Amino acid sequence: MNPALPTPRRHSHAFTLLEIMVVVIILGVLAATIIPQFVGTTQEAKTGAAKAHIAELSSALERFYLHMDRYPSQDEGLAVLESAPANDGGKWRGPYIKKLRPDPWGNPYLYRRPGTHLPNSYDLWSKGADTAGSTEIGNW
Repeated sequence: MNPALPTPRRHSHAFTLLEIMVVVIILGVLAATIIPQFVGTTQEAKTGAAKAHIAELSSALERFYLHMDRYPSQDEGLAVLESAPANDGGKWRGPYIKKLRPDPWGNPYLYRRPGTHLPNSYDLWSKGADTAGSTEIGNW
């Protein structure tokens, strides 16, 4: 070999520690700016679903009213939308809903007749995420 000629260098095809650290930092910054935008999305989706369920149940209660000439009593509750009341006089044309589902938080929907918010008809609501009732979602 001629000592004047440089020896061929082998090129490494791996990433350096510095390059890996820069990529990790960039990913961390992106995650820190994007993830907080999606945190409230689940709660908003559940609230939207509860509002849709309440609208569906309200529609079923109105159909019940048209056939029975009355809203369900407090004792009958929402169960009469699935199965006929004891003395329906042959007027019941249900079921008005396929299945009485709980709200998105797993709690039953609440029904009150006569309503306090709507005294001439009924109140239908969910207590929302906070079962204490501070986040109520209702038909009023």
